[in-house]
Amino acid sequence: MTGRRRPLSSRPLPGLIGATAAGAVLLSGCGVLPGTSGGSREPVTVMTWAPDRAEDVNGVKEAGVPAMAQTYARWVNDTGGIDGRELRVVVCDEGDTTLGAERCAREAVEKRVAAVVGSYSRHGQSFMPALEAGGVPYIGGYGASPEEFSSYLSYPVNGGQPALLAGHGRQLGRSCERVSLVRPDSIGGDGMPPLLNNGLLAADRPASTDIVAPLDATSYDEQAAQALRGSGGGCVTAVLGAGTETFFDSFRRLEPDGGRVRISSVLGSVSQPLINRTGGRNSPFEGAYVTGWYPDAKNPRWKQMREVVATYAFGDNRIDPDDTAVQTTWIAYTALRAAVRAVGDEDVTPGRITAALNRGVEVDTGGLTPKLRWRFGDLVGTAGYPRIVNTKVTFQVVRDGRLTAQKKGFVDVQEALTDAPLGQGGSGGS
Repeated sequence: MTGRRRPLSSRPLPGLIGATAAGAVLLSGCGVLPGTSGGSREPVTVMTWAPDRAEDVNGVKEAGVPAMAQTYARWVNDTGGIDGRELRVVVCDEGDTTLGAERCAREAVEKRVAAVVGSYSRHGQSFMPALEAGGVPYIGGYGASPEEFSSYLSYPVNGGQPALLAGHGRQLGRSCERVSLVRPDSIGGDGMPPLLNNGLLAADRPASTDIVAPLDATSYDEQAAQALRGSGGGCVTAVLGAGTETFFDSFRRLEPDGGRVRISSVLGSVSQPLINRTGGRNSPFEGAYVTGWYPDAKNPRWKQMREVVATYAFGDNRIDPDDTAVQTTWIAYTALRAAVRAVGDEDVTPGRITAALNRGVEVDTGGLTPKLRWRFGDLVGTAGYPRIVNTKVTFQVVRDGRLTAQKKGFVDVQEALTDAPLGQGGSGGS
């Protein structure tokens, strides 16, 4: 075969990842990759999962994650594979349930995939034990589960919610004399104030006013009033996942005309797709401070990803290049590519991928993150999330309806993370 070709399943259909009983689709080529002489090495098979058809109306849906994985595979395979190896991607709909997450993990083990890559799930307590039992590494998960930052088989590419909150305190400490934090009334939420306060205290600001709220409320008038009083005209930050939009609707109705309270949040609770959906430059998030893991979506460093989506997604509208979950999947597959290359001429197995990562294969993401490496000495090593290696965050602000850089480059929050409480790894939603 010569020239450029499309794989057999070149145009994804809506709901594709729920197409079989197991929720899995295998992408494969015709046996010879473009740019190779016909003696291609054995293919590499991996899995990516995410919730697509969550039955709970409040459930998370991230169909763009497996769609990005499939798009990445088309691009790699159309340009010679990974050092001559075809990349095959099995996708699984975990339905945003504990049973679904465990089912996907067991399927990954049964199919003997080399790794689970760039996936999204809030149910690490269900999927990680199954992966550990089967010896399958988990590379570059979104960071929505604490277990992603504690399991010896997890290789995270970002610092999860702990890094975002510690960084957010630093960001707000630059201009907010007082801060109100609205967070979930949950065990996970209980760890948020110390992380935020570490950043605030580093800027000689007082600790935040802590306000708890249910995640599934239809109105937050009471919490909004408390936050307004507690901020003292400073800043109000909400980290409620999907409930963040509802909270700020309530807050804007209570805020006096001409009010100067600055609102803020972290990626996962506020995103560019949410800003677009709520009015762009007329969105209630206009002017908000936001802490993220990666450069803003219009940064030139995302150019290659955008070009790949434009060429190989074939109009698949599940993929939003501005979505942080989609961006994380791209970065995760970049890490996989480096690990597969490090295996060399041997068959690519879960054990060899794990060994390559543990030996210190270095991943260059083109400036989307610092260079990543998971040797023992690279780990932050705190008791709560020992697997974090990337302690850098970015400071952004919503201007004219777009998340833009407030401060150039990355900010390192390792010191704040080292002093943080245990077990608050998950990001809770996007």
